[in-house]
Amino acid sequence: MRWTTVLCMLAAAPVASQTFVPPEGCTGTLTVQQKQCLVTHVWTCEADPAGMQWVALLGENGPIQVKQVDAEFQWLTTYYFAPPRSRVMQTPAPDPESLTELFASSYDTYDFTVVPQEGEVPRRYVGFDRLTGETVIDGEPLGTTAFGFTVYDPEGEVIDGLEGRQYVSERHRLFLLGESWPPGKPEEATDASPVEFVYPGEEGFLALEPRYGCDVVMSSLEALR
Repeated sequence: MRWTTVLCMLAAAPVASQTFVPPEGCTGTLTVQQKQCLVTHVWTCEADPAGMQWVALLGENGPIQVKQVDAEFQWLTTYYFAPPRSRVMQTPAPDPESLTELFASSYDTYDFTVVPQEGEVPRRYVGFDRLTGETVIDGEPLGTTAFGFTVYDPEGEVIDGLEGRQYVSERHRLFLLGESWPPGKPEEATDASPVEFVYPGEEGFLALEPRYGCDVVMSSLEALR
């Protein structure tokens, strides 16, 4: 019920000068304005298990995806808006993504499969995250990471992949977009790094309108994590 409510609210809301209101029983916790004309909103809900969060990514034309993640940043459910479709993670995974492992050892591997709606093949993600350092953006302490993953179809054929550098927040237990590119092609990198962190009570919190890089023509956002 809440999942459907969130999708309808985001899809129906005009972007310019509007604010997203989380569903009843849910509380917004963070807004991140990013490069590439993107904005991310994070919220939690009282009825959900501890550590579960909802993460919405929006562009200048409206919502792009909503992701439900747990405390280890496993992609439990993802809904894409253009075109509308969803993917659900098979659990337990052979090698689940683990922020706990990443923060403890600076390296984490993962191997999991997401099952799309009818008409698409399951997608198996095999990859890694590696902590490379620390930085501060808009007063927010973040870890810097390198990552890479390969996507396989059920027959083991490679159908996609991505490499790059991104950010991770130990405080919020979230990954945040950074630079990404097709495997072996860093010259094709796009940069969606965070620029501004906005908290409840601050101007721009849960604003639907992105602020940075909106004069740049964007390529497809399908591969963004």
